[in-house]
Amino acid sequence: MHYDLLLRGGTVVTPQGRYVADIACRDGRISTIGDLRTATADQEVDCRNLTVLPGLIDPHVHLRDPGDPAVENFSDGTRGAVLGGITTLFDMPNTAEPVTDLPTLTKKIASVHGQIWCDVGLYIGATKRNALELETLETHDAVCAIKLFLGSSRGDMLVDDDESVERIMRHGRRRICFHSEDHDRLQKRRAMYQEGEPHRLHAEWHDVECAFLGTRRLTALAVETGRPIHILHVSTAEELEYLKAYRHLVTTEILVNHLTHVGPEIYNRLGGLAVMNPPIRDQFHYDAIWKAVREGRVDCIGSDHAPHPLEAKMRPWPATAAGLTGVQTLVPVMLDHVSAGRLSLEQMVQLMSAGPARVYGLRNKGHIIPGYDADFTIVDMTAQRTITTDWIVSPCGWTPFDGHECTGWPIMTVVRGEIVMRDDEVIGEASGRCASFSKA
Repeated sequence: MHYDLLLRGGTVVTPQGRYVADIACRDGRISTIGDLRTATADQEVDCRNLTVLPGLIDPHVHLRDPGDPAVENFSDGTRGAVLGGITTLFDMPNTAEPVTDLPTLTKKIASVHGQIWCDVGLYIGATKRNALELETLETHDAVCAIKLFLGSSRGDMLVDDDESVERIMRHGRRRICFHSEDHDRLQKRRAMYQEGEPHRLHAEWHDVECAFLGTRRLTALAVETGRPIHILHVSTAEELEYLKAYRHLVTTEILVNHLTHVGPEIYNRLGGLAVMNPPIRDQFHYDAIWKAVREGRVDCIGSDHAPHPLEAKMRPWPATAAGLTGVQTLVPVMLDHVSAGRLSLEQMVQLMSAGPARVYGLRNKGHIIPGYDADFTIVDMTAQRTITTDWIVSPCGWTPFDGHECTGWPIMTVVRGEIVMRDDEVIGEASGRCASFSKA
């Protein structure tokens, strides 16, 4: 048999285990897996001594497009994604022109053509005015989910009262994603702090109760309405313990930053480059998050890639812009956690491929199965590299992981059978597409 692409002799990793096999691809899909020594292909890749993962997914990014191209755009953001081993990402709606209705969604879909290097899903933003439209908007093929900001947002994108949240939850059936910090508590606590105080106080302002109160409110509404929800960037031990009883209805995302950095040390070291919402917390919460990962109580890991101009990150706190870059560094940092023994490759695949595909209803991705899209993240688990700012392609030009030493590195990214990154070089053309999602 002759194929378009043949990956030979790699160690294939699934959530259930690993095995050595050849993988043949045709017309952008996985065709055959097994011993294919007699097969030929237009392009063959020797994957012996390499590890083949199903294409890794970053379900939480802010590419700032439309917005300021000096900070980020679709081309630069997805170029960084494939350099970092990401084959699919989900882009948030809180851009300069918020994506909250069909015209803005249609415009955004049209704008990605010829610009994106990986496949992309798009969030629709919930507002107090569009609740009735969301039931239709969520069924659009390119929409990964509805996103609702309970706190840490402004304007129409902030939905902070239970009546409005419940109205939104009663219109539609797909899982809704939430930023769950409680807005009223955040506003009241803001008055406690003065300009120029230490960055470490960010975790005190956005305290545990801000997050836990929001999560309790949302969970109660999920129980009341029967609507499944997904709590993004869970950051506290209290939330994770509480949500044990609601796994049938509530799924969770953890960020790589909360798995890697610990306060207050990170604020003392990075200053404004450590400021994000919800904040990086102390060792107690760091340990609780890793415990939840080991026990299988986490569904997805993401980056919450949210670039800002460097000058905005350097403003005196609390005016420091909140948000960190991360789509390009997510995979190397997580591979290093695997090398350090904090989780297995099988767990990483579950949390970064199969898990996001299941939670969001992503079609034909997330698994290495014949008939699925030929998306692969090929890594060298013996490679030792250091993340440096000059490797980062985002125009904002910084990373909180500068100087982070990694064991394990993505050396090839394959999207629908096309090699788009090999050995730190983006190749070919920007032929990414909008991903497709189940309507259920």
